[in-house]
Amino acid sequence: MHWQKYSCHGCGDCCRDFTVQLRKRDILKLESQRWSERIGEEVTQVFRGQTYLRRRDDGSCIFLREDGLCRIHAEHGFSEKPVACQVFPFNLAPGEESLRVGLNFLCRSVQQNVGADLRDHRKDLRRFADVIPELNRPAPDAPLARGLDSAEDLEVDAVVDRLDGWLQNDDHSMSVRMDGLAFVVQSLGDAKLQQVRGKRFAELVEMLVGVLPEELSLQPVEAPSRRQASLLRQAVFTRTEDPRIEGTRGRIRTSLNQLRRSRRMRRGRGETPFLTAELPCSVDFRRIEGVGPFSESPDQEQISELFLRYARATLLGRRTWGSAYYGWTLVDGLQAMILNLACAVWVAQLSSASEDRPFCHLKDVQRGIGRVDRHVGRAPWLGTSVERLRLSYLRIDDGLRRIAVRGW
Repeated sequence: MHWQKYSCHGCGDCCRDFTVQLRKRDILKLESQRWSERIGEEVTQVFRGQTYLRRRDDGSCIFLREDGLCRIHAEHGFSEKPVACQVFPFNLAPGEESLRVGLNFLCRSVQQNVGADLRDHRKDLRRFADVIPELNRPAPDAPLARGLDSAEDLEVDAVVDRLDGWLQNDDHSMSVRMDGLAFVVQSLGDAKLQQVRGKRFAELVEMLVGVLPEELSLQPVEAPSRRQASLLRQAVFTRTEDPRIEGTRGRIRTSLNQLRRSRRMRRGRGETPFLTAELPCSVDFRRIEGVGPFSESPDQEQISELFLRYARATLLGRRTWGSAYYGWTLVDGLQAMILNLACAVWVAQLSSASEDRPFCHLKDVQRGIGRVDRHVGRAPWLGTSVERLRLSYLRIDDGLRRIAVRGW
């Protein structure tokens, strides 16, 4: 991905946002550095059997300095920080023969595409593989679809190459490209692939992409139905709701509160519930639906460029199937990618509506992509049968296409 850059610019956003789970070697390092004695308070906390870095009342890491830099890094060096802090924003997952490397778009530098070529990070990536044992255990390749054997390299390459080529086709608007992406993915989800393997599968993908964009105009889609819009809002909730380990009120009270807020999102009436401290709440749902399309935004070109990079990086980084995404099949993972993109659009519109803007600005889309991608591959509840069922419902009546073009 030579077109994607990254270097840490010390903004401190990740240190204000993530709860860092510690490995045994991280804990030993912190103890040897005698931080608790020096700071005068514990720098870790235990929650449900796991140890985490302590966070301040404002949610920031206890080691975050006022200048946005890490105190451990400043005094002891990059490699002495907890492993999770060193790795971000890279998403690493084991493959059958090689390491899978993706990028998390919560990172401001990744979003703005500033810094070094990704190839310049190879040394660090090799070092991460040495200190994270699970990356050295080969993981089986993702099945092609449910009930089928692992996808062959020919099959994966066919999907990735052809869809990436379609996304880069600037003869068409981003609305058409998003619709075409969803059309191919939804068609693969509906297909019976038991006898369509190897070269035949590659030919099927070639045919589906080859009929674009003409097939889209022959089968136009309308706005999402009430049921599809409800499913989208529920998906947004699961991708933005952020349980914090600080100040927990007990499992029962926490679960009941979560259920109430989830129901408000499902119904989509009145005002939005609290999702996470980083997103606005109490925004009228009707105002969100009234935000105009990206094509009329003053930041249309920058928004399209960011969405295109995000979609391509997700696809080329193979971030939504296999070991990088809860062991999901290739076909299910592609559908999850469509849903994640649609959720990012909804969150961007929430951000815009909260400030009474008729159209999204670039900062709204950065917010939407960042909040959704924060959870991708990290939130276990996104890998459950509930999520697969949600996608199955969304495939009905062109649901994936409808939510994919919503907002464009």
